[in-house]
Amino acid sequence: MSKSKIIIIGGGASGLVAGIISARNGAKVTIIERKDKIGKKILATGNGRCNISNTDIGKERYHTENQVFDMYEEVFAQCDLSKIIEFFKELGIDVVELESGKLYPMSLQASAVVDVLHLELVRLKVAIITDQEVSSIEYADQFKVITSERTYYGSHVILAAGGKSTPDLGSNGTGYALAEKFGHTLTKVYPSIIQLKTDFPYLRSVKGSKVEGIISLYDDNELIATASGEILFTDYGLSGPPVLDISRIASKRINQGLTSSVQIDMLPCFGDLDAYLIKRINLASGKTASELLIGLINKRLIMPVLKSVDIDIHKKACDITKSERQALVKALSALSMNVTGTNQWNQSQVTSGGINLAEIDSKTLASKIIDHLYICGEIMDVDGDCGGFNLQWAFSTGYIAGLYASGGISENNN
Repeated sequence: MSKSKIIIIGGGASGLVAGIISARNGAKVTIIERKDKIGKKILATGNGRCNISNTDIGKERYHTENQVFDMYEEVFAQCDLSKIIEFFKELGIDVVELESGKLYPMSLQASAVVDVLHLELVRLKVAIITDQEVSSIEYADQFKVITSERTYYGSHVILAAGGKSTPDLGSNGTGYALAEKFGHTLTKVYPSIIQLKTDFPYLRSVKGSKVEGIISLYDDNELIATASGEILFTDYGLSGPPVLDISRIASKRINQGLTSSVQIDMLPCFGDLDAYLIKRINLASGKTASELLIGLINKRLIMPVLKSVDIDIHKKACDITKSERQALVKALSALSMNVTGTNQWNQSQVTSGGINLAEIDSKTLASKIIDHLYICGEIMDVDGDCGGFNLQWAFSTGYIAGLYASGGISENNN
């Protein structure tokens, strides 16, 4: 039987794993990447350390616009966390668990992950084509993949072109157009795991300030989402892990024309903050209102917090009224501001929305519309939480797409 000739569009996490699995199963593989190097987005993950996955993998960690998400069970039944850990171990990458179940290569170098993937592709004689963007794909008795430089022919195509996030690192949304030309439809796409813009009037003066707190997202007075950790104030709004955690919902609401607000609890360690402030005032009655808060919150935040509740920064702490103190408690435990937008696509880590899952076979990841077309990674309408969940999805779906596109031959037959 002649070898399958597989063309993989996209040299990111899912495409590289798909290439390795396909080649191990005897296929002749070509990977086409629009940037000058493969794996650029991998290099940027985990602040350059590559957050490969997370020990807390679960269905609740993934999101889709599709009402039925049976693909989750099908994907992880075939390629779960343990399989990906073993896959990388065989390539020379042992993982280490750090904060919040996040898994990283032991070297804490994203470049090591890209290196071992590249080395395996070279060993398997996979053709890696860079600096070429696919402009169109045609299919009759075989696929014809056309780039600005030349035309490639193959029996199967794996579409691993990514979403729209961080276009400077690879994916720029062109994969969606390729899928749509074949009759696939998209759910609405919007940036996720992204910083939020807010209307807090003192952003310039608090830029760079950090608090270890809780951020809560609201629809009027209804709590929608909450997350805790290090919150960073910026000149445009808010960043930090908990902000990124709630950003998917905030971004979706923005794209739906809905308004949202956030509240920040800067002192969640206090059960009764009002009682604590009374004691603090009694111990520092000679201090001013601004001096009262030194050592309690970041100094850059003191003046904006006091201004937000109309307390004169020079007012003696002992002269602060009960109503002023209660307003101060609210500012410290529920500092409120409206969400006005998100940063641009180039700052987002992942794309929400994508190719409709109803048009993709949940087990094989084959297109239900075009024979011998397989779809994997971020281009699908699935996105995960911050913390390694998206890379796990990319690796797992790439593994499965490569397996079935190459005929499902045992990996050992290489």
